[in-house]
Amino acid sequence: MTGTRDAVSDAFEQLDSDPAQAKRQANEILKATPGHPGAQLLLGMAASAEGDHLHAAAILAPLTVMQPRFAMAWLALGVACKGAGQPAAATDALNKAIALQPSLPCAWLTLAEVRFAAGDDIGADAAYLQHLHQSHHDPVLTRCFGLLTGNRLQEAAQLLDRRLRQQPGDVAAMRMLAEVEIRSGRNAEAIKLLERVLERAPGFDAARQNYAVALNRSNRYSEALGELDVLLGKQPDNQVLKSMRATVLGKLGEYETAIATYEGILQTNPERAELWLNYGHALKTAGRRDDSIAAYRRCIALRPEIGVAWWSLANLKTVRFLAADIAAMRAQLQRDDLDEDSRLHLEFALGKAQEDAGDYADAFIHYRSGNALRRRQLPYDADQARASTLQTMQACSHRFFAERAGSGCPAADPIFVVGMPRAGSTLIEQILASHPLVEGTMELPAIIAITRDLRLRDGNPGNTSYHEVLAGLDHDGLCALGEHYLERTRVQRKLGRPFFIDKMPNNFAHVGLIHLILPKAKIIDARRHPLACGLSNFKQHFARGQAFSYDLADMGRYYADYVALMAHFDQVLPGRVHRVIYEEMVDDTETQVRALLAYCGLEFDQRCLRFFENDRAVRTASSEQVRRPIYRDGVDQWRHFEPWLGPLKQALGPVLDAYPLPP
Repeated sequence: MTGTRDAVSDAFEQLDSDPAQAKRQANEILKATPGHPGAQLLLGMAASAEGDHLHAAAILAPLTVMQPRFAMAWLALGVACKGAGQPAAATDALNKAIALQPSLPCAWLTLAEVRFAAGDDIGADAAYLQHLHQSHHDPVLTRCFGLLTGNRLQEAAQLLDRRLRQQPGDVAAMRMLAEVEIRSGRNAEAIKLLERVLERAPGFDAARQNYAVALNRSNRYSEALGELDVLLGKQPDNQVLKSMRATVLGKLGEYETAIATYEGILQTNPERAELWLNYGHALKTAGRRDDSIAAYRRCIALRPEIGVAWWSLANLKTVRFLAADIAAMRAQLQRDDLDEDSRLHLEFALGKAQEDAGDYADAFIHYRSGNALRRRQLPYDADQARASTLQTMQACSHRFFAERAGSGCPAADPIFVVGMPRAGSTLIEQILASHPLVEGTMELPAIIAITRDLRLRDGNPGNTSYHEVLAGLDHDGLCALGEHYLERTRVQRKLGRPFFIDKMPNNFAHVGLIHLILPKAKIIDARRHPLACGLSNFKQHFARGQAFSYDLADMGRYYADYVALMAHFDQVLPGRVHRVIYEEMVDDTETQVRALLAYCGLEFDQRCLRFFENDRAVRTASSEQVRRPIYRDGVDQWRHFEPWLGPLKQALGPVLDAYPLPP
């Protein structure tokens, strides 16, 4: 008997990989032991695995008669009847399996699928939730959970892919695979998976929370807020959800509401360091500098190993660290258990501390260490970036624009400020936003999102230039893209002014797209000395993106590509872009401001010269710098670090000598 049991067990192990072999082994066992329940179950399941569901049901139905309390037999019969297109018989068999053994996750999942296919959304949701409740009994899902906990994402993805090929409706597996995608930065793929999950199981709150995270990371803030509100309607006291909502509100420009939300949470959770950190970010953006410093300090007092809190203080650009602060940061860097993210933030913060102290050699050592750590996290291919630049120049020819003259949305609302990061774009934004007809917003991701949407239209986004898709659009298609941009950015416009600013610097790569879809929009190129700009980027740890900025050679090549591309647009679209040279703005502010306003079609307004009195929220690293009058400190600061800027100079090549003109 033991031999037969072992033979059945061995045959079941063959079921997933080789159902035909499992069937042969089942028949051999039945020859030796006629009517053996395990072998008969295996034979029926093998037939189902091969797609012969009617034959499987014919094998399994007699087994349930002979063994009416055999839950697995009823489950297998339910799966067979579902596959054979017999929903009523499947439902009856699955209900019997569940009544005998409620902890069978597969029975609940199959029942959910039957109900979902029949249009019974409420019943399907209930069954899916029971499947989730019992999923800890599922060895595959338990294994996947362990892999996720251990951050072994590739192994988890492989196992989950295999599971979903076998059970395409497994919402637990789909949610876990979506989590893998989110952690890997593939938010679009995660969103698709989670939409499938929530279509089947709208009551799956963990999946909805993942969905809100993915939407937020995809810059779809209004949608993320809607999902969080659904969850908070069911869990009004959930502090994690409240904190997430406050973060999203900040990204939507609702800073005061976000601040009030954080304050409410902190009343009952004053020891949560990460809340003080996020609270500090919101206060900083709203211009409450002293309060933001106090919040960051509170975070550090609770958990001094949180490197981003130290960097947040340094990133204010106005805080000078004390000797005790420097000692505390050095002590944290000595820890063996310090995570890499905190380590790199501490390196950047120490770099700023030592720079302020005048120890430029040590400052550069820390900046270089922080950049090296970040560079490892964000791979960057300068050759690929250059190829993309050349591809854009080739696509955006004079003929290309001439053939599409008169296309696009005629709205003149947007003012785009583009260029390198840390080149003075926030200063330009603050000057313009001090005009009564112009509203400042932030670095809006809408144009970049449109380029991503265009690539997705091709069906092969990884190998498609969006210019190829753009070339196929007619007048109405280009106009629709412009209108879509306006609709997508409308949520950021709070003041009802006729013009608004989009200061995403990386949009310089998309000047051609902007011109085609919004031909009356203004485009301003913020340019700064390449060594000053390059060093400023090297000293800056960005919250996300800007992968080129963590290596001096990469930085120089990126800057050179930017100059070449903007020179190309100057040639094929003469006069379309207005350039502001940072050093000229510092030396002769009024002349430059008057020229800037004239380009935008705006009357001169004295308030634009007193931009530092504007108390609007500013969400960039320069937020505190633009709240004081223009100063010369940043013009020649790079000279302190010139001994170490060789790789940057070499990569810049002739661009350095020709500045401010292209070579």
